[in-house]
Amino acid sequence: MQSLLAWLAGLPPAVLYLALFVLAGAENVFPPLPTDTIVAFGTWLAARGNGSAFAAFLVTSIGNVVGAAGTYWLGRRHGTLWLQRKFPSLADERGEARLRALYARYGVLALVVSRFIPGVRSVVPPFAGAFGVPASVAIGAIGVASVVWYGLISYLAYKAGTDWDGVVALLARSGRLTAIAALALAGLAAIVWFVTRRRRSRA
Repeated sequence: MQSLLAWLAGLPPAVLYLALFVLAGAENVFPPLPTDTIVAFGTWLAARGNGSAFAAFLVTSIGNVVGAAGTYWLGRRHGTLWLQRKFPSLADERGEARLRALYARYGVLALVVSRFIPGVRSVVPPFAGAFGVPASVAIGAIGVASVVWYGLISYLAYKAGTDWDGVVALLARSGRLTAIAALALAGLAAIVWFVTRRRRSRA
């Protein structure tokens, strides 16, 4: 990780943007990649060098959505069993079961919320494709989540000044808080769904 960050630090702005684009897209195929830290560091570098924090945020968000669109297409074309055989780190039965239950209950909202939950976010695009979710709906939901998440990361990195250690600490806290908020939102949606269903059944 340290060698990767050191490599990023030596890149000119244009190449740094390209690297952020590629790495943000690769997160959809290789979930263990520490993309959040990489993006935060890249944005921090851009904001303190000759680059632009907004440009870093923009290319990261676009790269992430492009990578998600690629795995969505794989899921749409080949289905879940093929995904689990070819990409065991990307798609597993437990992740599929959780996402399938969420999507069956909450629809598009589940796709947005799931992109903030560790262990589930990487399976959202391919399984959305395998489930037959329309491309415009799936990519739109993923795009919203990417803009919100990487916008938060970029903002924290931009406001951090020269304190990189502070960025790391903020990123760790914000990641936990975002996951908790996503789970709370899913719980709230479950309550609303349950109450609405009870009212309809009584009617």
